[in-house]
Amino acid sequence: MYKLGLIGYPIQHSLSPWIHERLLQKAQLQGEYRLFEITPEDDFEQKVMELKEKELDGFNVTVPYKEKIIPFLDELDDIAKEMQAVNTVVRVDERWIGYNTDGIGYVRSLESAYPTFFEQLDRKVMILGAGGASRGIYYALTKFGVTQIDIANRTKEKAEDIAKLGKDKSKTNIFTIEEASKVLKEYDLIIQTTSMGMKSVDLKPIVQLKQLKSGAIMSDIVYQPIKTQILQDAERLGARILLGHTMLLYQAQYAFEIWTGKRPEVIEMEHELLAVLEGR
Repeated sequence: MYKLGLIGYPIQHSLSPWIHERLLQKAQLQGEYRLFEITPEDDFEQKVMELKEKELDGFNVTVPYKEKIIPFLDELDDIAKEMQAVNTVVRVDERWIGYNTDGIGYVRSLESAYPTFFEQLDRKVMILGAGGASRGIYYALTKFGVTQIDIANRTKEKAEDIAKLGKDKSKTNIFTIEEASKVLKEYDLIIQTTSMGMKSVDLKPIVQLKQLKSGAIMSDIVYQPIKTQILQDAERLGARILLGHTMLLYQAQYAFEIWTGKRPEVIEMEHELLAVLEGR
């Protein structure tokens, strides 16, 4: 009987319980996935101590606690060390080990939609934004052998910090958002990682797509709305698209694998999750 959960704030509308309950069913395992909301007014250390007493097998961590949880962990895997951010914790012999599944989750979602993408490692990738998601995706792409990953951000300093993760593995040019709009024709994959396009933020695209080449893949990790304005515009220009909810699903699959050792197939869950999102 697996005891799993999520900490963060706010999390009452999280899709994680639905996803992980479906994964438990698919893996034919017994278990539960609960929400443990920790408000900014709460004593975080006290709440973590209470969580330890519950003897969970594992839990996810979302904003604003992906960094704050680290001092309470006994070990970090290599990716979480590099990211200095944790979104998955597993209990092994009473020890808490932290992982970050975002980057690998993104790569798996890309492989699911476009299985041949990594067959040509001379692909050129542009990442829009330099936040935590951008950092995880950049690192995972370097691990999968992509040798040219450029970053565009409003301020170049954060992008330059991410580029250090590439070291000798990938070449990275840093652009402003305005500069990125002018060079999009060079890229096989463009990944939008900012909050631009969210229902509650701003629906207009972060970059101008006039230079986007036909057949390129336009990816947006935003999943509400399901098909953001930038994805709609890219599709009209002849690009292929990658919807944001698939990253959410595949990073959950990897977390589930860490907790249980099982990796359920989730392709059909992409359509199920889409239906859940459409009903919101």
